[in-house]
Amino acid sequence: MSRSAFEARCRATTGGRDRAGAIKLVPTRCAICGPAGEAAELYPARLEPAAFSARVFSARRPPDRLHYRMVRCRRCGLVRSDPIAENAVLQGLYADSLLNYEAESANLRRTYGRCLARLERYGAVKGSLLEIGCGHGFFLEEALAQGYGSVRGVEPSRAAVAKCPQRLRPQVVCDLFRAGLFPQAAFDVLCMFQVFDHVPEPAAFLDECLRVLRPGGLLLALNHDIQALPARMLGQRSPIIDVEHTFLYSPGTMRRLFARRGFEVLEVRPVWNRCALEYVSRLVPLPPRVRQWVERLLSATGLGRLAVTVPLGNLCLIARKPARSGPRKRTAA
Repeated sequence: MSRSAFEARCRATTGGRDRAGAIKLVPTRCAICGPAGEAAELYPARLEPAAFSARVFSARRPPDRLHYRMVRCRRCGLVRSDPIAENAVLQGLYADSLLNYEAESANLRRTYGRCLARLERYGAVKGSLLEIGCGHGFFLEEALAQGYGSVRGVEPSRAAVAKCPQRLRPQVVCDLFRAGLFPQAAFDVLCMFQVFDHVPEPAAFLDECLRVLRPGGLLLALNHDIQALPARMLGQRSPIIDVEHTFLYSPGTMRRLFARRGFEVLEVRPVWNRCALEYVSRLVPLPPRVRQWVERLLSATGLGRLAVTVPLGNLCLIARKPARSGPRKRTAA
């Protein structure tokens, strides 16, 4: 569906009220190459007005193949959605999003905890840690268990923040990570898990990450890898081709973008995820009848709750803020 046709349908659906403006689509540009990054279309849009709901913008929902038009930069290869809903709409959707992954929290904590432990080989200072997109705080508890002295979190979902443990709730800000939310050079470590794909303005976002990190501080990011085998095999049917994702990165584009914003990239590597077999089965594009049979089998046998460690197609980046930050190289982005 074209941008003009989609917006017309939204106006008809909402009766022309102000809500129709909430579905306005705005263009994006390559976060690495800026306006110079001409793009080639990968996949046409698959959108319906119902895509812009709290349920759809909630983490770990079953794949529904709703997504914007997807394009790839001809110069650097960065994949992005273009156009996308304007920022005010996205902020409201994430604020209203649901907490629907509590059953997977223990497995997520194991996966993210292994990534956090890797920071020790780079001399991580276990002082203050900030997690962007902290959900209901399960990873903040893991950071404390690994010896971090203090933790903070920022999370837009009101439902998730309401479920934070009582001892952590005062340390969590219910908001999007944005300029000026935290003091300069306030944190030794900054973490974000399955967040960076959702950010509509990655360059400005990374500039703020750099500002709140102390000199020599470390950043840990885990997100989808558009070049991983599952994504390449499934193509448009991959669950990462999703209306929530503004940008989709490869190891190469992650390295290039972080370096351009002033970070020293220490490693980019694939991640094996620990998750329930039931969750893995939901990611596989199966015919409806086959899917129902598999779900019944996993439920009846109890195998759906079995935890497995599999390569779902994620990457982990570790980067450092230089001890002495010189002027950042000027770029088009």
